Amino acid sequence: MRIITANLNGIRSAANKGFFAWLQTTNADVVCLQELKAQAADMTAEMLAPAGYYGHFHYAEKKGYSGVGIYSKAKPTAVIEGFGASYLGQVASDMTDIDSEGRYLECQFDDLNGISLSVISLYLPSGSSGEERQAFKFSVLARIMPHLEALAASGRNVVVCGDINIAHQEIDLKNYKGNRKNSGFLPEERAWLSDLFNRVGWVDVYRILHAATTDECYTWWSNRGAAYDKNLGWRLDYQIASPELAKKAIQSTIYKQQRFSDHAPLIIDY
Repeated sequence: MRIITANLNGIRSAANKGFFAWLQTTNADVVCLQELKAQAADMTAEMLAPAGYYGHFHYAEKKGYSGVGIYSKAKPTAVIEGFGASYLGQVASDMTDIDSEGRYLECQFDDLNGISLSVISLYLPSGSSGEERQAFKFSVLARIMPHLEALAASGRNVVVCGDINIAHQEIDLKNYKGNRKNSGFLPEERAWLSDLFNRVGWVDVYRILHAATTDECYTWWSNRGAAYDKNLGWRLDYQIASPELAKKAIQSTIYKQQRFSDHAPLIIDY
């Protein structure tokens, strides 16, 4: 089973850069998308359902902003758009501001290549634009933790794919010394991820396969200062799995042969 997660930084832009032609070569079973920057009316037939795939989406209310999607070869048995629609007991009103930004989509499969599995496309906010958005980011992290705890306790096979907008360890970004006080590498953010892995029990699948990889682990590069050419990157894109599923991980690839976005797709085979 092959699962891909990719922040597209605009699905229309990625399409123009060859994303959908590449997708047809990947033999992926499930593809999770973040940052669609589109609404339903903007989507072409290819974007809605590429050949061989079902497509599901959770759009942001604001035009040209955020949004997540999932493509799958198998038809999901259930699709959950937003935390407020969750089956795990969250109160919808508590998540309305998050859901209005189109940040959570879950597809449940009763039989995906022989296993029962929930696949989630998650796009956590960035706080880099200022204090207000950083405060929102902290609020989102606090409010979704009970949801992730409930998912972990559900007994289901689950993989959360997405742009988490946090580099967990010093080996996850090039300039860790200069970014200790910057959004994406703040101590509180890193501690949140540590709590998710160490206390709640989720598994950072890439790090299971590549425990000490540094320069080759990055999935995002700033568009400023020739960061990509200099490989001044960050590892912001994750596949975070329940323990039994994580044990099935075989190999991972960060696809850099083409650039569809400021992020690179993360591919993991289970």
